[in-house]
Amino acid sequence: MIEIWSKPQCIFCSKAVSLCELKKLDYRKHMLDVDFTLEDLRNRFPEARTFPQITMDGAYIGGYAELEKHLS
Repeated sequence: MIEIWSKPQCIFCSKAVSLCELKKLDYRKHMLDVDFTLEDLRNRFPEARTFPQITMDGAYIGGYAELEKHLS
C-alpha cells in the first residue's frame, strides 16, 4: 500500500493521489494537522523538506517525482 503524507492545497500531493487512482493502486492519504503534526512528519522523515512524503509497503519512496519514476 502507498501512503501519502500530504498538506492542504498541495498540487504535488493531489498529483500523487491522482496517479494512484489512475493506476488503481491502494493508497492512504494522511493530512497535516488532521492525521499528523509537522513534528510527527519530521520524526518519521528527518530529511524531508517538501510535501508530499510517500512510502510504499513501508519503504520510503520520496516525493511525487520519485513516486512517478518508481511506478513507470
